[in-house]
Parts: sequence; C-alpha cells; structure tokens
Amino acid sequence: MWCSKENLPSSKTILSVAASFTASVVLLRTIINDFVPDSVTTYFTSGLRNLSTKLSSQVTVIIEESNGLTPNQMFDAANVYLGTKLSPSAPRIRAHKPEKEKEMDISIDKDQELLDSFQGVKLKWVLGSSRVEKSGSNKKGNGSSISLSEIRHFEVSSHKKYRDMVLRTYLPYILQRAKAIREEKKTVKLHTIDYNGTDYWGSINLDHPATFDTIAMDPEKKKTLIEDLDLFVSRKEFYRRVGKAWKRGYLFYGPPGTGKSSLIAAIANYLKFDVYDLDLKEVQCNSDLRRLLIGTGSRSILVMEDIDRSFESIADDKVIKHNNGSLAEMLNLTMLTFSTNGVELKSHGCFHYRNMRDGP
Repeated sequence: MWCSKENLPSSKTILSVAASFTASVVLLRTIINDFVPDSVTTYFTSGLRNLSTKLSSQVTVIIEESNGLTPNQMFDAANVYLGTKLSPSAPRIRAHKPEKEKEMDISIDKDQELLDSFQGVKLKWVLGSSRVEKSGSNKKGNGSSISLSEIRHFEVSSHKKYRDMVLRTYLPYILQRAKAIREEKKTVKLHTIDYNGTDYWGSINLDHPATFDTIAMDPEKKKTLIEDLDLFVSRKEFYRRVGKAWKRGYLFYGPPGTGKSSLIAAIANYLKFDVYDLDLKEVQCNSDLRRLLIGTGSRSILVMEDIDRSFESIADDKVIKHNNGSLAEMLNLTMLTFSTNGVELKSHGCFHYRNMRDGP
C-alpha cells in the first residue's frame, strides 16, 4: 500500500497540529499545577516511577552530596574519580582551582552522562541536582525567609545482576582510587607554629627542589633509606594488626650545611607528605605542645630541629629543663600523643639529640 503526494498533509497542516498538541500539553500542565494537590501529583509520579523501575532491567544507585550537614565521602570520591575518566570530546567540564594547590580540579558537569567500565561491566554515571527550600530569618529581622539551595547527587546505573558487585567492589574501589589520585596531585606544604591559627599552625607551599635524584648522598645509604620508606608506607595494616602506632623515626645529625634539611625536603617530596616544623623554643607549656601535635594532619612529617639546643641546662641539678617541663617529659608527651591521637602517620625527622634512638 502506498500514498501519493496528493494524499500527504501539507507542512502547514503538520505545523498546525503540532502547535495545537503543544498548547494542549501546556494547558494540561497548568491545570494540574493549579488544581491538583501536590500530594496527588507526587503519588501518581511516584507510582509511574516505581512501575518503570520494576519493568526495567537496570538498577540505579543514588549518591547524594551530603546527608544533612555531613558531607558524603562517597560523593567526593566519585567526583575526583570521574574527573579522570572524562573524554577529550566531553562537551562540558567543570574546572576548579583550590587555594594553595598547583593543579586544577576537573569534574563532570550537571546532566552529563559518563560511561565507565569495571571488570567487564559497563556503568553509566549522571550528575543530577535538586532544589530544596531552606527557611531562615530575614536579614531585616522582620520575619522569616525561604531560600532555595541546590543539592547535587550522582546516579550510577548498571544491570540488576551486578548490584552486589557495584556496592561491595566497585564503589570501594572508587574510594581507594580517589585517595590515590589526591595523593598524586597533592601539593606538599610546610607548616610552622602560628598561635593565631585555630590549630596553632600556619602553612605555605613547600617549593623545595630537593629530590632523591638531585640530592648528594652515598648511593647505598640512599637506596637503603628509600627501601625503608617504601616498606614503612606499605605496612600500615601490619602496624594496625600488631597494635602499633604507624610512625617511623629518623635521627639526622651533623654540622650545619651538610644537607639535613634538604634530605627532609627530598623525603617529603618523595612521599608527598606535609612537613610540620616544630620549633620547641616556641612551645610555652605541655598543653601547647599537645595541641600542636593534635593539630598536625595525617600522612605528615614532624621535624624537631636542634633539639639539643632547645633546652637550657641548669648546672646545679644537672637537669635539662624547658619552662615547666623537662626534656624527657616533653619527648614522652610527643611520643604518647602520636600513639593515641588516631592520626594515620607521623614521621619524625631531624633530631639532633645524640642520646635519642630511632623509632620502631
């Protein structure tokens, strides 16, 4: 069966029908919004969504940006991970430059699909958002006001039979990869004592050029040190299993200008660990020391330079004291805090006190 050109409707007729249909849809939507209660609309919308979900072979995991006031670690990890999966032909990308960081953060834009593959399984990601109303007091103090805020969420879809794999394997893998990506992009910082700060520390970027490739050091000792650092970093779970604090101690000693500070910078650049320069002359009492230690970040290097000259010797009783505490008390407090404050890693460096020994 065929139709001649004479039997086909004209383009004017087609446009007229399309315009009438569009107008009817707009009118119907207006009637629903104005006369149908929100509860009824929500009920039917939810029912249609549930019916569609039951008929579909796909399962979708929703990863919200936050749970109330608590940020969602999974959302942040997915944002970092998907930024490395963006195709060069992606039509839109989001770029953000964090303060004191050298590299740009690249992430997926809203309503943009991204396909990923894991263990042969294809997964589709979409970044969506929703607006929620927030009530608060009016700035003029004459009543309350309602503002709209945007809450983002990721939707990751796959076949239903891979549901357990997504939840138990794929998402934990993204958490680990995101952590590794952050470490690779991390800008190493130097922290110094600043009592005006909330945690008694102030920071700047550690732009020191020293690396194990450029530092002048005996090749065998350099190789031994690098192997020791690698072994330490890889044995975090072993330390946890045997009930030991995950920390490593090194004693550097020698005349000024022999490269102790450069070696510390080389270690920091190699491990991508921040450096905390703890000048004991600036510490007023044990409580300040405790707060300084608690304020240090995880995966960092604590440096105490010239420790043998940071305390005044009292000839009468042969006891080395610093303000309200002895040297032994200060060092015991240091080690005790590092063993109990729950940080992941503290690496101590540049001790100049000859009677001290290397940590475990």
